[in-house]
Amino acid sequence: MRDWGLPAEVPLTPRAARRLARESVVQAFEPAARALNEDWGTHLDGKQVQRWAERPGDGTPEHPPRPLVTTYVATMGATEVFGKQLHVEAERRGLRQADTVLVLGDGGNWIDPLSEREHLHDQRIVDYYHAVEHLYEAARGRDTPEATALADRLKDALWDGQVEQVIATLQTHAQRLGPPEESDGAEHPRRVLANNVGHFQAYRWHMDYATYRRKGWPIGSGVTEAAVKQFNKRVKGTEQFWSLPGVEAVLFLRALWLSRDDRWRQYWNTRPAYAKAA
Repeated sequence: MRDWGLPAEVPLTPRAARRLARESVVQAFEPAARALNEDWGTHLDGKQVQRWAERPGDGTPEHPPRPLVTTYVATMGATEVFGKQLHVEAERRGLRQADTVLVLGDGGNWIDPLSEREHLHDQRIVDYYHAVEHLYEAARGRDTPEATALADRLKDALWDGQVEQVIATLQTHAQRLGPPEESDGAEHPRRVLANNVGHFQAYRWHMDYATYRRKGWPIGSGVTEAAVKQFNKRVKGTEQFWSLPGVEAVLFLRALWLSRDDRWRQYWNTRPAYAKAA
């Protein structure tokens, strides 16, 4: 119920919520309540029906999606190998039956090509918090209180889905500074600002955060980053040395262990017993 913005005690299934919404749009709330009470044996009044009907229909739910199950794959192999693993996992999770498939990443130069190659997404989303880091990186390039205040305003604009405004503002400041010169180092304000203008231009179609939030889609990749830490915790660190076959085996088992669909138990229950020595 919390995913609809309704009180937790509201006993509405998705089908019931749809019925309530339908009754509310074809007649006034009081007769809608009477019709529902007749069918459901409830004691709703018109105000309750109005309140519940208006919450899913107000166009701005901004409620995070409810996770159903989390599964993992991991490898030390190249992105092509990882892509194949990811595709198999996506098929197992119902890739072909899903209405919408999202790929959420930090805008790295390997994630988008992988998803394109494996046909894994309907919509790509750039992690909002990484995008904000680019705004403050541009502000640090100028290193003034005014620049930081500007980054704060642009952060709010980005949250509201005004990415074109963000780009236009950054372009204006980049024009004032002029294009990067050959002598400019990587940290020079001109080069930093130009690089970040390019970043937002390249990913502008994947930064409509206001729309994503209205649809209940995630805009942050924190779950993925937390998962990476769970794998790193096991295979990285001092005095850990791995052969490639060894680390691949442990990553495979780690993915089974962390996945929340009972595949660890299923794996061991279906694994054939070792043959006895003659």
